[in-house]
Amino acid sequence: QVQLVESGGGLVQAGGSLRLSCAASGRTSAYVMGWFRQAPGKEREFVATITQGGANTYYASSVKGRFAISRDNAKNTVYLQMNSLKPEDTAVYHCAAKPGLVSTTRANYNVWGQGTQVTVHH
Repeated sequence: QVQLVESGGGLVQAGGSLRLSCAASGRTSAYVMGWFRQAPGKEREFVATITQGGANTYYASSVKGRFAISRDNAKNTVYLQMNSLKPEDTAVYHCAAKPGLVSTTRANYNVWGQGTQVTVHH
């Protein structure tokens, strides 16, 4: 089973950009990869997901058009490019993996990283 480590979080001004990375200890090519986020006092929510070959991506409505998920299976790494950031994007962002079919449901993912903090200020 792969292990996931996120990086790239930080403090950014509203309207700015960040790129998160998720590095896997093993091969990711067999896994659907997703990004989820959890703000203080809220449940972890779906952000974006990408199929094994990268041909299909899906986004939460709150980030569609601003965020882009991509993957490099040769590097066993998944990325989340975040543009036009808003204060409401502030959360801990977690990378996750699952075999099989693509899913936007948190419970379907069985491998999780520890997360990286993203803070967007006015």
